[in-house]
Amino acid sequence: MTPFTYARAADAADAIRLSGAAHAKYLGGGTNLVDLMRETLERPAALVDVSGLSSAIDETPDGGLMIGAAARNTAVAEHRAVRTRYPMLSRAIVAGASAQIRNMATVGGNLLQRTRCTYFYDDDGARCNKRVPGQGCDAIDGFNRIHAILGASSACVATHPSDLCVALAALGAIVHLQGRSGARTLPLTDLHRLPEDHPEHETMLEPGELITAVELPVLPFAARSTYRKVRDRSSYAFALISVAAALDLDGGTIKDVRVALGGVAHKPWRAWKAEEHLKGRPANEETFRAAADAELRDAKPLRDNGFKIDLARRTIVAVLAGLAGEASTGGQA
Repeated sequence: MTPFTYARAADAADAIRLSGAAHAKYLGGGTNLVDLMRETLERPAALVDVSGLSSAIDETPDGGLMIGAAARNTAVAEHRAVRTRYPMLSRAIVAGASAQIRNMATVGGNLLQRTRCTYFYDDDGARCNKRVPGQGCDAIDGFNRIHAILGASSACVATHPSDLCVALAALGAIVHLQGRSGARTLPLTDLHRLPEDHPEHETMLEPGELITAVELPVLPFAARSTYRKVRDRSSYAFALISVAAALDLDGGTIKDVRVALGGVAHKPWRAWKAEEHLKGRPANEETFRAAADAELRDAKPLRDNGFKIDLARRTIVAVLAGLAGEASTGGQA
C-alpha cells in the first residue's frame, strides 16, 4: 500500500480545503476505497476523513427527506420515513450488502463506489481503460457474463455495482455538492457518466468536489414501491439484474410510474422509455412486457451475457405486475 497522510475534516469547507493536496481522496466508511488501496488500484497520497460530517436524516420544508452524505446505510434503511414513504430504498440497501458493511458504508461513499469488473481488479495481466486510459478492454472479448447490455462503448463494458443508487435513480433523488467554486445540485441520474471514450471519468464531480447530502423529493406513490435483485446466489452478491419501481394507478390505468435498472449499464439506468410507454395505459402484463421491450430494444449483449435481456424483461414484468396486484388489493408491495 502506498504511504499516505490522514486528516479528519471538521466540516465540508475544511474537507474541501484539505482535499487540495495532490492525489487526495475523501474517506467515508472505506468499504470500497480501502479495498482498492489494498489492491493498489487507488494510490492516494492523502486521505480526508469525511465520516464525521452530516449524517442527519431530516424532513425538507416540502415534505421530502434530506439525507446527510455521512449517514450510514443501516441508519437510512431503518429510518421510519424511508421504510414507509420510500420502501424501495430500504429494500435496495438491505439487498446490497451484509449488516457489517451496511453499518460502515456511507451514502456518499456508496454513490462513488467503483465497478466490480474482474478485469478492472486484475492489475497484473488484464487490459482496462479505467485503470490505464487507452490500454484497451479485455472484458469485451473475455468472460463478460456480468457486464453491460445498455450504454456501453468500445472502450468499456463495466457495470455500476450500487443497489442504493438504482433506487435513488427511480426516486428522482437530487445530489447536493460543495466544491471550491461553491455549492450546486445534480439529479442522481446525471451524476454518473456513460463510458464513451473515457471510462476513467466515472462521474460529473469536479476536482475536490464533495457530496454533502442526497435529497429525496416528495413522491407520494413511492409508498407503494419495491426493489428486486436477481443474483447468482441468495447471499450478498452483485446484481445480474435489479429493478426499482413505483406504480401509481387510477383504477386499472397507470397514472404515473418510476422504473430504474441495475446490473445493466455503467451507471444506474433510469428506464425513461419504459416509463413513457407505461403512462396512461392499462396495468396488465401485455403493457408491462411492451414497456420492457421498449427499454431493452437498444440492448447490445456480449458473448456471455445475452441472457440478461430476457432476465431484465421478465424481472421488469414481474415487479410491475406485483405492484399492480398489491394496488388492486389495497396492500403495499
